[in-house]
Parts: sequence; structure tokens; C-alpha cells
Amino acid sequence: MFTTTGSRGLYKVPLSKGLLLVLSGLTVMLTLLPQYQGLFTYNLQAITTQQQVWRWACGRLVCLDLKDTLCSSLLIYNFRIFERRFGTRKFASFLWGTWLLSALTDFLLAQAVYFLFDHEVEELPTGLLSPIFSLFVPFYLSIPRVPVTQVLGYFSITNKTLVYIVGLQLLTSHPFMWLITLSGLISGGLYYGNVLWLQRVLFVPVWLAKMGRCVLEPLFSGPEPTSESPLGMGATLDIQRQQRMDLLDQQLLLAEYNQARRSPRPQPQAGMLDWRRFFPSLRRRGPIRAPAQQAPPEQTQPSPQPHPSPLDDSPAAEEQVARLVEMGFSRIDALEALGASNNDINMATNYLLQH
Repeated sequence: MFTTTGSRGLYKVPLSKGLLLVLSGLTVMLTLLPQYQGLFTYNLQAITTQQQVWRWACGRLVCLDLKDTLCSSLLIYNFRIFERRFGTRKFASFLWGTWLLSALTDFLLAQAVYFLFDHEVEELPTGLLSPIFSLFVPFYLSIPRVPVTQVLGYFSITNKTLVYIVGLQLLTSHPFMWLITLSGLISGGLYYGNVLWLQRVLFVPVWLAKMGRCVLEPLFSGPEPTSESPLGMGATLDIQRQQRMDLLDQQLLLAEYNQARRSPRPQPQAGMLDWRRFFPSLRRRGPIRAPAQQAPPEQTQPSPQPHPSPLDDSPAAEEQVARLVEMGFSRIDALEALGASNNDINMATNYLLQH
């Protein structure tokens, strides 16, 4: 399960849904019609010697391998959060700009391999791979890293680990996939950093975005999620209660993890092996209990204390709400997430991305 994606599905992400359906459908069609697969091979030698420039477009559009299609579809589905955060036009501009930049970097890297190792790169893996790898740049820089658990007491598992594992699987699927990966990361870094004002040069025009909104959005826009409850999605009372318990359990685990890092670890007895150090997530947990309240000190004249609200109107809280709204979330969802996470901006962001 991708922890950085939520249950909103493909709502307000028509471009991501269109890419998933169209590219996957073309891959299945070419699998059933293998006689046409030669038109979509990414052959650099045919481009340079035979002037088949059209292969630069066809060879970098559809994956011919079903495993590459599956991995790239999982990554596109995960990276749909950028379309929801920045808007469809900016997301399309990023994909279009990195697709053009990676076409140039592919050729330059192939020439560098031939110059350094005297090895000519004839054919590269096909598909929309370079723009997908370029999305790892904003994913690494803008998505917060939230620890989930630990393996063997040392290796931390975060909400971004599975995405990197899928990218690593896609990286090892072809001998020259590393060249496509490097090309995508370079083009993504150049475009995301707006080097040489690339964002002003390579972008989707407004008229084309309006045309796509009128024509493609009714076809590929996902259904709007219901909001019958604060947790959304029209869940029943038992499901809502279970989701709240899971969220509270996650917060307690994170609090115990942070407290364990600050406090010194007890030394195990001699001759005994401390298994909890290797499997901290498998420890026995009892039912969730409310923390015991300490008796207030005796006062001569007790005065009523104002009941603290989950989210006050301080400037710091308003600044956190504004930051979440700028990310693309609604103000109501931002207030709910900050209230559930005690004004922790990282946990609130992770909560919104999950739900």
C-alpha cells in the first residue's frame, strides 16, 4: 500500500487517469499485435543513421514490456498527488518539459558512453519512463518523510520507502535503464529548479489547457468523494471508529518511537538476547487507554481554566493552515488534520495524503 496516497482515488487528476488508461491500453494492444511493436522501439541507431526521427516520439511513449507498464503505472498513480497539488496544467507542463529535455539528454548520455567505454548504445527501453523518473525529484524534495516502523532496530521504514522500491524494480528491468533513469533525474532537476528559465520556455499553453479541460476532463475525471463524515468517503460508524483507532494507534507508536530515541536504552542481561531490539513493531500492545490525569494542586481560590481547543487561532496555526491550503488541500481538511495531529505539520500532511 502506498502510504503517500489517499483514498480519494483519481478525483481531480484527469491527466494521471488518462495516462494510466491510454498507455496501459496501448501496451495491451501491442502485446496482442506483435507485428506492430517494431514501430515503437526506441532505436537510437535508426534515428541517427536512417533519420527516423519519428522513433523519438513513438519509442518514448508506450512500454512494450508488461512489467515496465505495471511499475510505471504504480508510480503514475502515486505521483498523481502532484497533479492534485499543483494543478493539471502545471503537472502537464512538467511532464512535457522533462519529456523534451530527456530526449536530448538520452542522446548526450549515449554519446558519452560511446566516448568513455567505446560501446555504442543502439536501443533503449521504451515508454514514458524519463518523465516518470523525473517526478522523483519533486517527490524527494517536497514530500515529507514520516517514519512508520523499523526493521531489525536500525533500518527505518518511511511513507516513501515503497515508492523507491518500485522505482528500483523498474531500474533493474533493462541493462540500459540506468541511462533512462539518469536522463530523467537530470531533466527533472533542471526543470524543477527552473534552470535557464525552462519553465517559461517549455510549458503547456493556456488555450491548450482549456481545450483539454473541456474535452478530456469529462472523460477521465474521477468521481467526487462523498463527505458524510469527518473521515469522508461515506463510511459506516464501525469503519469510522476503526479508522480513528488506527490513527490514534499510529500517533501513539510515533510518540513511543520518539521517546525511545531520546531516552537511553536499558542494557540486556548477560547471556540473554533482546528480541525487542530487532522487532520493535511486533511488541505486545494492550488496549488503548486514556492517559491518567494528575490531580491538580490545591489552590486557595480555584479559577476556571479555559478548555483548550484542538486548533487555536494563533499566527503559527494560521500559518500551518495556509501552508496546507497552498499544497492544494481545502481549509476544512487542513483544520481537521492539524487538530488530529496536535498542530504537527508533517503528521497533518501525511494524514491528508492518506485520506
